[in-house]
Amino acid sequence: MADHPAPSGRARDLIRGAYDMHVHISPDVVPRITDDLGLARRCAELGLSGFQLKSHYNSTAERARVVSAAAPEGVRCFGAIVLNAAVGGVNPVAVEIAAREGARTVWMPTVSSVNEQEEVHAFAPGAPLPVWMKLELELRDAGVDPDPVRVVDDHGNPLPETLQVLELVARHQMVLATGHLSRDEIFVIVDAALGAGIRDVVVTHPEFPSQNLSLDEQLQLADRGALLERCFTTPYTGKVPWELVFESCRTTGVERNVWSTDLGQTFNPPVEDGLAIMADRFLAAGFTDEEVRTMAVQNTRRLAGVN
Repeated sequence: MADHPAPSGRARDLIRGAYDMHVHISPDVVPRITDDLGLARRCAELGLSGFQLKSHYNSTAERARVVSAAAPEGVRCFGAIVLNAAVGGVNPVAVEIAAREGARTVWMPTVSSVNEQEEVHAFAPGAPLPVWMKLELELRDAGVDPDPVRVVDDHGNPLPETLQVLELVARHQMVLATGHLSRDEIFVIVDAALGAGIRDVVVTHPEFPSQNLSLDEQLQLADRGALLERCFTTPYTGKVPWELVFESCRTTGVERNVWSTDLGQTFNPPVEDGLAIMADRFLAAGFTDEEVRTMAVQNTRRLAGVN
């Protein structure tokens, strides 16, 4: 995908003020297309308000504070933690420390989830493998192969440490995202998170092949109070059709959907272009300016904790 579309001026204007709450950039354990300060400068130039650093292997809370201090005026960077094996799995201590350091989001396990470690998920022909999947295979070849990170017990109930983490997320008024959990795990965690008093619960890329939630299931989760995250890379790299994403947003209601890019891969478009390219795709599919602004700006600012 060497040739990427250039966003229209209309799309650039529509997404002004947005936060991209799901990016993977340098420094990281794999090569990335840009680094923290490079993206911050581009956000300032294009009128984007900021971004959230996601690492599958480390908390980015401290790093985000440094980036925010060095970023151009008006651009803010958020940190997060993903509960994979590298941080001790579902580790309440790691969550408490990340929260005190200013992390905004806690993701349930992604690369270390039982769903990813014990299942083989098919991707559409021609769709590139996720960068993290290649790294996980390298780690296994090197003899580094930890057990999958469990969030529920054998009866499908949240583990005690999972409930403790959810209590911490609620106490610190953080965002809880479902990561790469399976369909059944997602429903359990969403219910437990909302029951714990977490205000912002996000279902991570529900149409991604390893989640593959039906429209009815997505609607059930939205009705419970969860936001549904639509990641640019999922349809852009051919893992699902754009039409499926459009239909999902229409069925569940734009007010219950939030955009992010999930960008940073060297073969994909520049991170700062992702939301605008996404806006052009949705506009061409018949979505209104207001609907685009709701998903790209209003709801991303909600997750950033910005009025």
